[in-house]
Amino acid sequence: MHNIPTPGTGSAMHRFRDRYGLLLEWVVMFLMVVLAVEVTLGIVFRMSGSALVWYDEVASVLLAWLTFYGSALASVKRAHIGCPEVVEQFPAALKRVVGIVGQVLVILFFALLGWVGLSIMPVLAGDALVSLPWVPMNVVQSVIPISSALILVAEVMFLIDLIDGRATASASAAVAASEMQSTE
Repeated sequence: MHNIPTPGTGSAMHRFRDRYGLLLEWVVMFLMVVLAVEVTLGIVFRMSGSALVWYDEVASVLLAWLTFYGSALASVKRAHIGCPEVVEQFPAALKRVVGIVGQVLVILFFALLGWVGLSIMPVLAGDALVSLPWVPMNVVQSVIPISSALILVAEVMFLIDLIDGRATASASAAVAASEMQSTE
């Protein structure tokens, strides 16, 4: 996978971001492999006439986890969908303000999502998966506050870069463009 070209790569925060991104890459790859193995097993067992009772439910949970942890990785890589063309039309000073305000809104959203995810945990205390009653629903739903915290770490690092002037609001577009050129 590609590392993000970051200005001032020698700083401690950027070294941490690189390692953090690598850790999330491994988590996402692990979840992809587990999901692929689980789906393959489900197909093999179904074709043999003895379908796994827990296959569908676990596949759904793994897909949700892959989505949430993949979102955290996308935050580190600045690879979420955006509309940098609009921001690029603004004067330089306004670009920076819009970038910082947008980043603060993203951080507030994920802080709220994490808080709501944590507040739901006691409500789910007695629930479990239907097909695997020994798996508590708290474990399944823990992906929401955990991934929110992981995304917050990435977004705060980018906010710091925006405030310091080491990044632009359209940095994700620059990263995407450089990765597209490197694959050609």
